[in-house]
Amino acid sequence: MRKLFKFLKPRACAVLAIIVVLVIQAYCDLSLPGYTSDIVNVGIQQGGIDLAIPEQIAKEDMEKLLLFVPEEDQETVKNFYTVDSKAYNQDAYVMKEEGYKEKEKLVDILGKPMLFVSGLDSEAEISGQMKDAIFANIPQEIFTEDLTVYDVLSMMPEEQRVQMTEKMNQKMKAMPETMVEQAAAIYIRVAYEHLGIDVDKMQTNYMLATGAKMIALAFLGMAASVLAGFIASKAAAATGRDLRSDVFKKVVGFSNGEFDKFSTASLITRSTNDIQQIQMLTVMVLRMVIYAPIIGLGGVFKVFHTNVSMSWIIALAVILILGVVVVLFTVAMPRFKILQNLVDKLNLVTREILTGLSVIRAFSTEKYEEERFDKVNRELTRTNLFVNRTMTFMMPTMMLIMNGISVLIVWSGAHGINDGQMQVGDMMAFIQYTMQIIMAFLMICMMSIMLPRASVSAIRVDEILTSETLIHDSKEPRHLQKDEKGVVEFKNVSFRYPGAAEDVLHNISFVAKPGETTAFIGSTGSGKSTLVNLIPRFYDVTEGSITIAGEDIREITQHELRELLGYVSQKGILFSGTIESNILYGNPEGTEETMKEAATIAQASEFIEEKNDKYKSRIAQGGDNVSGGQKQRLSIARAIAKNPDIFIFDDSFSALDYKTDVALRKALKEHTKDCVVLIVAQRISTILHAEQIIVLDEGKVVGKGTHEELLKTCEVYQQIALSQLSEEELAGKFGKEEKAHE
Repeated sequence: MRKLFKFLKPRACAVLAIIVVLVIQAYCDLSLPGYTSDIVNVGIQQGGIDLAIPEQIAKEDMEKLLLFVPEEDQETVKNFYTVDSKAYNQDAYVMKEEGYKEKEKLVDILGKPMLFVSGLDSEAEISGQMKDAIFANIPQEIFTEDLTVYDVLSMMPEEQRVQMTEKMNQKMKAMPETMVEQAAAIYIRVAYEHLGIDVDKMQTNYMLATGAKMIALAFLGMAASVLAGFIASKAAAATGRDLRSDVFKKVVGFSNGEFDKFSTASLITRSTNDIQQIQMLTVMVLRMVIYAPIIGLGGVFKVFHTNVSMSWIIALAVILILGVVVVLFTVAMPRFKILQNLVDKLNLVTREILTGLSVIRAFSTEKYEEERFDKVNRELTRTNLFVNRTMTFMMPTMMLIMNGISVLIVWSGAHGINDGQMQVGDMMAFIQYTMQIIMAFLMICMMSIMLPRASVSAIRVDEILTSETLIHDSKEPRHLQKDEKGVVEFKNVSFRYPGAAEDVLHNISFVAKPGETTAFIGSTGSGKSTLVNLIPRFYDVTEGSITIAGEDIREITQHELRELLGYVSQKGILFSGTIESNILYGNPEGTEETMKEAATIAQASEFIEEKNDKYKSRIAQGGDNVSGGQKQRLSIARAIAKNPDIFIFDDSFSALDYKTDVALRKALKEHTKDCVVLIVAQRISTILHAEQIIVLDEGKVVGKGTHEELLKTCEVYQQIALSQLSEEELAGKFGKEEKAHE
């Protein structure tokens, strides 16, 4: 996970913007259950009366309330109201601004009195018993038919009325707060009706206003969700783009040593599949991993403000969910690393089969290759099935937990409603908050499906990005003079491949001068290609040094060094495009004349001119639509068109027929008369007239000189010559015939 956040560092501003947007979305989502509760509790059950004290009340009704208010609090209540006789065609108390600020204090004072008055005004049996008890306290001689219970209470001495109120308080002490609120709402509704207020319209207005707020919040939440998704997708796409770019740049800068460490199939998988996994997870992280704790913590906060008594249900749900996640992680995590390695293996096998398809057909081994592919494919499928089956177990388990928790909330909430400890709307809100909390954990659990695999992918990509390239430029590079033609000199050069136990080249020393051809010959595995690959610094020497014009090539920048070279690899490599783009690959600014001259020297112009589109003819991927000899000639033309100071031909004439080989070398000799030419060859005929031939055997120089000199002094060269030339050719006839042909 740390690697993933490391890749997200450049997107810090986007992440911050997403957090802000997700907080807005969470606020909207967490507010909706509260409004749902208000619609049920206030809008339906309380008739739209959301304040537990009357905002306006008739003077007569206020006097009834004050009968149950202690004398010291009566003045306080009156101070929070002002008398208005015009608004309602009767004297009425209207709440001041100070009353709204001190509404909690007013609720404490008027809450029980409203309940008492509401009870006395009802026709319930207990109300009749209370009235009889009050009338029993007055003398019979003052009793009249018009006398009300409030008249009796007003005639009572203050002390007696206080005692009676305290007795009533004691009896109602155990009454839940929700019942007191509902009773107060009923009283306030009746009090409003006495003033002529349309309470039905007030209820409708409350429902419409609350519904409008919910709709506005829903649209705001939707907009926030869409915006967060847009920013997250853009940030993830940018992360994937940058990672692919960074990986590509890093791989392009790899030496051959790094390519030996990371297989081509693995590099392809890491550049495509692994980065795709990271990109997908980035979207999920920015949308879900950030949002989940916000909504989860917000839900917990709301739950504790809704009903604390059922908070144990939340704790139970979280414990169950965490248990499921831990089990799944323990079982599935080790398999994800295996999964990515199997993808590497499948890519490797597929690439080998597709590359060698012609050989497979020639040897009729299709069945064997099918079985080899099928074995890897089945192994990958088995691992995928195991992981997917493990993860699919999560969803039904989570749904079971969610539904079980919902049933538990309803069961516990029903008892709370029955006991008057909570209202129906509160229970509905509690269910919604609980589901939001569980969904937050469910989001994290869904991430657990992708997180292990993406974490493995992040580690694999980071391995490339943090790998130390063996070949690097000097901190204080030296520069060659532009007009200086470089002499290439090997000074006691030894080399071994990274991680190898023995050297493959031992104490190699020679000088290659401009205007001369230096050739390398030897048996297979003698180190010829390895030697010339040290010059472009595909590898660095283990001991000794290689200099050009007296400067150690390790002190020159790789770019400047390779600008001097015209390199033709052992295997002719062409790029998809046209013949023109391939010839001018190393010299994009080259003219058409330069291109045609290079093609003529490389003996490629004849077959190019035969094509319909000539130099605009398409070259397929890998040059599959041209022959091996044509591919080699185009590769040689590419090096010539660059017009370098040093030519390196790594066995680049092997696919040419004798006639083309002779013609090409003759034209090349004229073109490279001021250049250093280094040729690796298997055929003596290719290097017969080289000014210097170096014979290698098991990585050591065993002979150095011209063809004639080596025939006399070098046994290894003599053996190679005997295997390729007849006695007459060895006697010199071959050379004379070739000169005559030239």
